[in-house]
Amino acid sequence: MKVDSKVTAKSLLPDVERVFKLAAKKCKALDKSWDSANGTPVFTENGKYTTRGWTEWTQGFVYGNAILCGDALDDAKLIKLGKKRTMDHMLPHVTHIGVHDHGFNNLSTYGNLLRLMNEKKIKEDAWERKTYENAIAASGAVQAARWSGAQPGKPAADTANASELGYVYSFNGPHSLFIDTMRTVRILGVAWQLGHVLMHENDKAANLLKRSVLHGLTTNRHIVFHGKSGHTYDVRGRTAHEGVFNRNDGNFRCRSTQQGYSPFSTWTRGLAWAICGYAEELEFFKKIGAAEFKKATGLNKAAVVKAYEQAAKDTADHFIKEATAQDGVTYWDDGAPGMAQMPNWRDEDANPYNDHEPVDSGASAIAAQGLIRLGRYLGGAKGKPYVQAGLTTARTLFGDLYLATKPSHQGILLHNIYHQPNGWDNIPKGRKVPCDESAMWGDYHLLELANLVKRIGEGGKYPTFFI
Repeated sequence: MKVDSKVTAKSLLPDVERVFKLAAKKCKALDKSWDSANGTPVFTENGKYTTRGWTEWTQGFVYGNAILCGDALDDAKLIKLGKKRTMDHMLPHVTHIGVHDHGFNNLSTYGNLLRLMNEKKIKEDAWERKTYENAIAASGAVQAARWSGAQPGKPAADTANASELGYVYSFNGPHSLFIDTMRTVRILGVAWQLGHVLMHENDKAANLLKRSVLHGLTTNRHIVFHGKSGHTYDVRGRTAHEGVFNRNDGNFRCRSTQQGYSPFSTWTRGLAWAICGYAEELEFFKKIGAAEFKKATGLNKAAVVKAYEQAAKDTADHFIKEATAQDGVTYWDDGAPGMAQMPNWRDEDANPYNDHEPVDSGASAIAAQGLIRLGRYLGGAKGKPYVQAGLTTARTLFGDLYLATKPSHQGILLHNIYHQPNGWDNIPKGRKVPCDESAMWGDYHLLELANLVKRIGEGGKYPTFFI
């Protein structure tokens, strides 16, 4: 990436306003036209949102988009719309025992609404507040119940010398650890802040912060590469989509992928989830004192922070130096076979209309937010390169090439990709790879990114997932 050292959040404010005004129109139009009996909007086909029956992991983004637009534009009607749809439709996601997506669905809705009440953008109401808090607390516990223990191996820095490990397992089953979950597991932290625990047989309580932290450490050891082993494909900062464990004894067995090209290339949306997930958790840990952290997790906070910083910086550096084009936009997988047909792709701006491999604008939006958050967490000269990289990517995504400005197109962010190996994404007539389409997580994370840039540029309240 060619990082622009001069771009500022304030300079992007006109672009941010344009993004939110466009998005507000799209949110209202989709709400009017979409029949919820057909399922949840997932991605567009020829500019029209359609569903895809895998898991209903995007419903919270639909209503979260309205809430974020209402927040940014001070539009009480949009916030009210997002609130009503949340109350009408999101409860099944709170108690869903079959997915790893609780942080996606429920912090995008209940979490954003609680944040706005704390910021006094929603009128204080004790019952309404308790509704949001109870939904988040229950969701965090249900998510934590999808727990698989893992063998800790020898004590080491990458796991903060933990004597036990474990992970929130994916919808594939108890053997499966996904990189995606580094962004969803944060809901366990908010539930812990709310004083909640997960109760097991014989009234044994599981600490939700502890499970969140152990998940991050297990992810760091097994599916984030650090360039320190003898593994042939151990490139610093690369991530694998999935880790596979032997459930008979909890030992790690191998890496795999569902949506990437291979376990040993970088599926860039997975990389983006790691960048953003670890950066946000580091922001969260700042709020927790060392003694309180030790009491909850049994771990030394400084050692955990060191491991999380390693994961955040390694993945961020890989994104900036090896996984993006010049303008900060990434292709869907940096090892996809068609990349060999574009030998200079890192030295040029990303081209959504190439004939070989699709770009992934959604991955770029997720990563950009993580880069900005990591940079602000690190601060000073150490953090500035990450902030500037995030702003460079944001500027590209806020531009004409990536915004769905046509009123007939129901999406907001163009050139998203969902599942290239399965061939789910639409290839427009006359093209050879998917392009010109949107996906609900891309739209949502573009708006989260825009909201972050807006708050920084205006000197407003810094938005966080935690209380």
